[in-house]
Amino acid sequence: MISPHTGRAEELTIGGRPQPPPPSGPPAWDGPPPLFADQKAPASRMRELREVGLSIRWKLTLTYGAVFFAAGALLLVVMYFIVRAVLYAGFDYRLKLPDWAAALKADLDGQVLLLRTAEINEVLDTLVRQSILVLLGVGILALVMGYLVADRALKPVAQMTATARKLSESNLAHQRIDLKGPPDELKELADTFDAMLTRLNLAFDSQRRFVANASHELRTPLTINRTVLEIALTDPEASEDLKALGRTLLEVNARNEKLIEGLLLLARSERELAVRKPVDIQDVAHTAVEQLVPFAAEHGVTVITDLHNAGTQGDPVLLERSVSNLLENAVKYNLPSDGKVWIRTGMSDGALVVQVANTGQHVPAYEVNSLFEPFRRLHADRVDSAKGAGLGLSIVRAVVQAHGGNVTAAPRDGGGLVVTIRLPGR
Repeated sequence: MISPHTGRAEELTIGGRPQPPPPSGPPAWDGPPPLFADQKAPASRMRELREVGLSIRWKLTLTYGAVFFAAGALLLVVMYFIVRAVLYAGFDYRLKLPDWAAALKADLDGQVLLLRTAEINEVLDTLVRQSILVLLGVGILALVMGYLVADRALKPVAQMTATARKLSESNLAHQRIDLKGPPDELKELADTFDAMLTRLNLAFDSQRRFVANASHELRTPLTINRTVLEIALTDPEASEDLKALGRTLLEVNARNEKLIEGLLLLARSERELAVRKPVDIQDVAHTAVEQLVPFAAEHGVTVITDLHNAGTQGDPVLLERSVSNLLENAVKYNLPSDGKVWIRTGMSDGALVVQVANTGQHVPAYEVNSLFEPFRRLHADRVDSAKGAGLGLSIVRAVVQAHGGNVTAAPRDGGGLVVTIRLPGR
């Protein structure tokens, strides 16, 4: 294990079995790809582009261009026939010759008519060629202007999209679009969206307050029950059957207390962070591992660590609890004997990363995402529910999201799970 004070590898002993120190250097991350990595094949990206199609900005731009070209073409056709009629009506030549030159006059009139027709056709051809060139040039300019107009018209939509992407349960209280501008349809849509966010924030606050208040109210009778049972167990006149019943009730009471503590922590984790201070995740993970050593030894599980410095801003208590929950789950849902748990910390692609993996039963890929839901336990029909209430990973997700990060899970080859936390680096 890497000492947070000396930075050197230390030997970790669990259950009397010494473990070699972790390898030096940056950790080799397993499980899901890095947060910012783009590992999609070019063919896959092209397929996604075809599926997505054109954006509204480009659709509006092409619509503006098509309408302009259609109007320009129609104007060109109309102008062609108007100019043609004007030319044929305005250039009507009549030769005046004496009567004795009637034969010559007829011949000259035919030549003038041919010359007139040829000149008019040449003028019309020149007009058509130049008009088409002008239409193409102005059409390209219309496309550029259409794109700029569409971009300006869609700026409020882009602002709404950016706000929606930033939204989470932790910033619903203050994150709003607050669109400025005339009272048009987009302004009405933005104001409606802001009102919806306000209602959502009230609903989330009401839910969190209910969970917190209910948990607080339930803790008092459970504490009284525990005290009464402990006093009853110390009674020397109590029979063995009564003491056995008392111990069973104490175990049930302890599990209920743990459940309520988990609900309180979950409600607290889903709120906006009240404490933000510099935190080194190596120290957090080191403390969590030290606290877990006796529990892992009882279950015959070996913990292998590879801890490296990685800083972030956040609540150290909540971060320590999230890492402890991951380690505790990894030990609980391990192999019956000789199981292993790996924990790594460090920086990867500019993000703080904590990764916990464990041996254990095979985890179907379709069940992985549901493990982060409250009261969800893997293999609940085959594993004793006393292992937990199913709040561990829900608390982890709430804490990580409150810190602006994400948590992912993936089945491990050979059985077990690989859970990866990514947080913004300091």
